[in-house]
Amino acid sequence: MTTLAHASPLLVLLPGMDGTGQLFRRFDAALHAQTAMDRLSIAYPAAPLDYAALEAFVRERLPRDRPFVVLAESFSGPLGAALRADPPPGMRALILCCSFVRNPRPLLAPLRHLLGLVPFGALPGIALRQALLAPYATPALQAELADALAQVPPAVLRQRLRAVLETDASRSFARGGLPVLYLRARHDRLVPPANALQILRLAPGAQLLDIAAPHMLLQAAPQAAADAVTAFCASLSAAQEPM
Repeated sequence: MTTLAHASPLLVLLPGMDGTGQLFRRFDAALHAQTAMDRLSIAYPAAPLDYAALEAFVRERLPRDRPFVVLAESFSGPLGAALRADPPPGMRALILCCSFVRNPRPLLAPLRHLLGLVPFGALPGIALRQALLAPYATPALQAELADALAQVPPAVLRQRLRAVLETDASRSFARGGLPVLYLRARHDRLVPPANALQILRLAPGAQLLDIAAPHMLLQAAPQAAADAVTAFCASLSAAQEPM
């Protein structure tokens, strides 16, 4: 009988601000081509929930019968931090991709009260391309991004951005002891490069890997991301093997 400790690990994917999970398709295909590791993508409700409510939602859907590694993309970083601070029995490690555990743009925090004035349903496409995909934007990537965002009500995007501007999970993240891998995009225009250094200070022993990509790293550089995740998960398995 397979025990929890020796079962094949599962990769749990927590999405960016769109919350749909459908933007993982390219990354999932790259992983599928090189590893038998199972994946579970958790999509968020299209409702204006804060991080505490989303954490409860995620915890209810985590596997209970096998070990797993959590990959938190962008917006989901504080959720990954909360899981690392109080990990479920099967959680083995945390991967942060272009993410953060506290507001990565603190100078913008005072503007959170003005979010009601932001026309999320009519944001110019060129602004999104520059922020999320430049200089790696392609028509296909732009279409995938537009399709995912079209499924999320403006009120939900507004609440998620407010949550980002108000979050600070750095203390709870630092209390955790699970291994951490941080995937940093060299051309990220949303999360400053120095944010990764904060992660390394809070989690001694954390690994940092730079990839030539924009903020949407998993979508623009899926193969490089898949290689990094596969190698990291393999190192976890090797470390758990008996001598």
